[in-house]
Amino acid sequence: MNKQRFEYIVPAETDERLDHFCCTLPGDYSREYIKRLIASGDVLVSGQKKKASYHLKGGENISLVIPEPTECHMVAEDIPLTIVYEDEDVIVVNKPQGMVVHPAPGNSTGTLVNGLLFHTKNLSNINGVMRPGIIHRIDKDTSGLLMIAKNDMAHRSLSEQLKEHTILRRYYGLVKGNVKPNKGTVDMPIGRHEQLRIKMAVVEKNSKTAITHFEVIKRYSQYTLLRFQLETGRTHQIRVHMEKIGHPLAGDPLYGRGDKNNPFKTDGQCLHAYTLGFIHPRTGEKLIFKAPVPENFKKILKELK
Repeated sequence: MNKQRFEYIVPAETDERLDHFCCTLPGDYSREYIKRLIASGDVLVSGQKKKASYHLKGGENISLVIPEPTECHMVAEDIPLTIVYEDEDVIVVNKPQGMVVHPAPGNSTGTLVNGLLFHTKNLSNINGVMRPGIIHRIDKDTSGLLMIAKNDMAHRSLSEQLKEHTILRRYYGLVKGNVKPNKGTVDMPIGRHEQLRIKMAVVEKNSKTAITHFEVIKRYSQYTLLRFQLETGRTHQIRVHMEKIGHPLAGDPLYGRGDKNNPFKTDGQCLHAYTLGFIHPRTGEKLIFKAPVPENFKKILKELK
């Protein structure tokens, strides 16, 4: 396979780091992968090699070369997967709570990617050898639907749909307290927490637009069941937004409020991605998939009744 070359024009009056800008381009490239490309000279700004921290001014020409993929040496594992849909281009998986999506330091096995490598030999290469086929992620302790690309054509199409906010993503979440409005929208920018680097936060500096729509499904005495629809897809977006408005997700170990927020002794936040919709990259057909709330989530709702 030959190298892939892409050209982009930076929008006027852009004041953003080169690596940050490249991470927003179609393909959903990871920050570390982009930094490696910049360091190796595979990313040029108006024909010149720049550092990852270089601040763009707007109007520059970005040349990005994706090298030939190297052979993936990750371990394929016979992990049971709940495949909701599969064809020659895409796979839709219902990920269980507690499963990491792709390998990272400290999690080299037992991930969704390890299971996918056993299930199929056809996964896109755009995101590198550690994240083959991965278009988007949901947190380890969030259950629900994910789409996987089996080739680079599908990956580019689905990534572009993500960038244009045309992917349909709906979640059920149980939050602490009584959410008073029946419907609402949280429009607050999200970036890395300034002190606790493992957390995201609502911040103005080095942040991106984040928009979460919510609707009340049922109110309990001390909790509210909400339906969320994402307009953007920032890391930990629902969890950060709910904490910010004073209604953290039940059981959230990072954005909740200690043991008092987890009387159900769950393994993580009560959040489930139950609807996923997109345009098929080859046929143009609109596909919508739904995954039922997992049994542990159902059990909690029964207890609250």
